[in-house]
Amino acid sequence: MEGIDVKKARIVLTLMITVLLLGVQGASALDKAQFGTTPKARNGEKWRIGYYEGGHDPNYYNYLSATVKGLMDLGWVEKATIPEPRGKDTRPVWEWMAQELKSHYIQFVADAHYSAQWEKSERARQRDRIIRRLNEKKDLDLVLAMGTWAGQDLANSEHSTPVMIMSASDPVKSEIIKSVEDSGYDHVHARVDPLRFERQIRVFHDMIQFRRLGVAYEDSNYGRAYAAIDLIEKVAMERGFEIVPCFTQSDIADQTRAGESVIHCFKDLAAKVDAIYVNQQGGVNDKTVPELVRIANENRIPTFSQTGADWVKSGFLMSISRVGFKPVGMFEAAIMAKIFNGAKPRQLIQLFQESPNIALNLKTAELIGLYLHADVLAAADEIFNEIYPPE
Repeated sequence: MEGIDVKKARIVLTLMITVLLLGVQGASALDKAQFGTTPKARNGEKWRIGYYEGGHDPNYYNYLSATVKGLMDLGWVEKATIPEPRGKDTRPVWEWMAQELKSHYIQFVADAHYSAQWEKSERARQRDRIIRRLNEKKDLDLVLAMGTWAGQDLANSEHSTPVMIMSASDPVKSEIIKSVEDSGYDHVHARVDPLRFERQIRVFHDMIQFRRLGVAYEDSNYGRAYAAIDLIEKVAMERGFEIVPCFTQSDIADQTRAGESVIHCFKDLAAKVDAIYVNQQGGVNDKTVPELVRIANENRIPTFSQTGADWVKSGFLMSISRVGFKPVGMFEAAIMAKIFNGAKPRQLIQLFQESPNIALNLKTAELIGLYLHADVLAAADEIFNEIYPPE
């Protein structure tokens, strides 16, 4: 492969940073009314918090722990070291928080952790359980909803308990919220970054100049939203490259079968494309990533990880992601604090974009024959010289 044009790379990175800074500027704009973040009890009692996720995802732990750390910084919770269980499972962390975290103001309710386990029948059962609890027992003051499934299940008029939706790939396209500016429900708030995946595709194309981009995703409304297909199509139309799809299974309980479907697609795409965009889905996980990396690298196919630096460390070529979870944790903690100080979730800004974190794997670049100029390397925040197994 040819080396990257340094001038072009500089322009791309500058434009990307400019867009991101505009996003940060928007995120810091005033809410629809002024609300404080000072710790405040609920009529002498603690605010009770629940949790719902579509299934296990390491990012959910990252969002949860970062938000709790933000609450610590704001004084709502006493300082403590949050454990990180193997696989970043949120249930044992939630149980630990319910028992061990000390606070005069909030309580993480021990029996209020719900998970659909990526099973559609279980999803329906858990959704009904939560909504029944919110309407009948009425013992939760706020629910953290992790991911698209959870967001869709609780962003409705069937209850009125405040809901904060995190880690949903595209809350607008998934019809969780009405728009970036308006959640559509007084009790719903969803953090959103509408240009995140479009930025990724533009930068990846500027770096690699691919003509045929492979994307493996589930052929459903959810799958298209996770993969940001509409944004990829927009950039493809502007720049004249072709999208080569391969359909997988993602939102299923059998994660082994989901993984096999992604591996099959990588083998199929490797003979047809000159780059692959690796989007978040059930079949891209600790068990499958080493094999996906091997297939791509043996076929000299550049890869871009939608989800961030962790998979770049494990062998995908590059990614652009957040610089840690602290900024988003502080944002989410402030949203929670404002709700407990009287704000309706709908009144609070949903747009939040962060400074870029550019990750590159030099070993992967070497294996696929891609030369990276020194200026491009200097712009990277994280550089990995080897391919490491997933942790």
